[in-house]
Amino acid sequence: MGHFIGIDVGTGSARAGVFDASGQLLAAASAPIAAQWPRPDFAQQSSAEIWAAVAAACRGAVSAADVAAGDIAGLGFDATCSLVVADAKGGPVSVSPDGAAGQDVVLWMDHRAIADAEAINATGAAVLAHVGGVISPEMQMPKLRWLKRELPQAWAKAARFWDLPDWLAHRATGTETRSLCSAVCKWTYLGHKGTAGEGWDKGFLAEIGLGDLAGDPARIGTRFAAPGEAVGTLSAAAAAELGLSPGTPVASGMIDAYAGALGTLGVAPERRPEARLAVIAGTSACHILTAPEAVFVPGVWGPYLSVLIGGVWANEGGQSAAGALIDAVLSRHAALAEVEAEARAKGLRPTDLLDARLAAMAFETATLTRTRHVQPDFHGNRSPLADPTRHGAISGLTLAHDANDLALDYLATMQALAYGTRHIITEMRAAGAAVDAIVVSGGLAKNALYLRETADATGCTVLVPAQAEPVLLGAAMLGAVASGSFASLPAAMAAMRGPVHAIAPRGGAIAAYHDAKYAVFRRMQDDFQHYAALMAVVEA
Repeated sequence: MGHFIGIDVGTGSARAGVFDASGQLLAAASAPIAAQWPRPDFAQQSSAEIWAAVAAACRGAVSAADVAAGDIAGLGFDATCSLVVADAKGGPVSVSPDGAAGQDVVLWMDHRAIADAEAINATGAAVLAHVGGVISPEMQMPKLRWLKRELPQAWAKAARFWDLPDWLAHRATGTETRSLCSAVCKWTYLGHKGTAGEGWDKGFLAEIGLGDLAGDPARIGTRFAAPGEAVGTLSAAAAAELGLSPGTPVASGMIDAYAGALGTLGVAPERRPEARLAVIAGTSACHILTAPEAVFVPGVWGPYLSVLIGGVWANEGGQSAAGALIDAVLSRHAALAEVEAEARAKGLRPTDLLDARLAAMAFETATLTRTRHVQPDFHGNRSPLADPTRHGAISGLTLAHDANDLALDYLATMQALAYGTRHIITEMRAAGAAVDAIVVSGGLAKNALYLRETADATGCTVLVPAQAEPVLLGAAMLGAVASGSFASLPAAMAAMRGPVHAIAPRGGAIAAYHDAKYAVFRRMQDDFQHYAALMAVVEA
């Protein structure tokens, strides 16, 4: 069967991994990608820099794996759902409010289009039912609406608007075929209506001020492919840049969170697939649930057909900040510099020292936060409240500002993320979905405290795949199916999934403690609304 390579473009880096047909990771490599923040809530990148990082990571992984370029049978890309804007020659069109050259990517977490999302939601259009009733400014239609209004010269110059996974496949092969995963999840394309452009609601596009896209649909896509379907082969130029062989099959791209779900949901096959929630927790967190029938959950994106596995519906909840939230909370504390210095001296991570400090503070560390609570919506609430204007809070502060106090903030933040997951699960269950296990991947899957608090706070068994790079594995699975080495994604998942470690919720007094903390979490969310109402009487 040969080997397969998965390439993942995240918020801050491009990574590549080489896998064999059993799912064993032979080698991985990465290269950094910078982001620009020209104004608050604006986040931009350069597609040229992204591609250079992809090429460096790919060449590094192949070299470290010690395999020949010709041994790579298939390639799959995944990436953040960022917006890439290109002119008629494929060159970059600046999306920056100051016209900065080369800044042609609106990063997924960019919130410049909050007002545009609100205007779209005010239409009450039927397509909004497939985004939980509320479109997010992180999706592409609000960003396109902002671009057309605020940067009309860039809009006129733009010949193609790409989701980043699709742009990567296009850059590698020249294909114009887009992925169902990206188009359905982030562009309001109704994939259950077909793959030849039938899924665009032209009336909706006209209603939100983007009717010119309906008149020239090539700008946003007229052909779509399901995950794992080959969309082309590596061009000679791209192959030289990536260090691979021309003609290597390239799969339809996939959003990074969905690649993580693909690389993890094959584990524990004895459990009902529809009862396993994939949580991909990195900079942000995505919560992906599959079902044989469509389930509509208010405030949760979806249902989406065939965006992960053909013929299967998916729903996606999420938290706009997960790892980014932890970083933000820790960076605000006076004791962080001290802890970081000690960690460097000992060759450890700062969180390792915080874990040890918590263990020394109490036999049962979970209960140390009886009076310390974090409301985690620092970058808005993606699900299930679907409100990007929300902000976070920390309650129960004292005059203490030492490392022990920092450890309490750290623990309370981990618990807050767990309660956010519980809130999403609660709404999914209320809509008829069954969830009894959580499969975790992403950077936080390596954090034992996050895993334990999530199991205890949700009451769900947490399954942690032994695979070190499940997102890369998911992308490699796409390449494996595109190459014809496996007949389907389920077949690739079964062959490449690997073992799993289970963490059971402890129940009893710990569960009761988390029930009380969860009630505080929900009350803090309600209080935010009360504060906003009180301040609404004051002119901005």
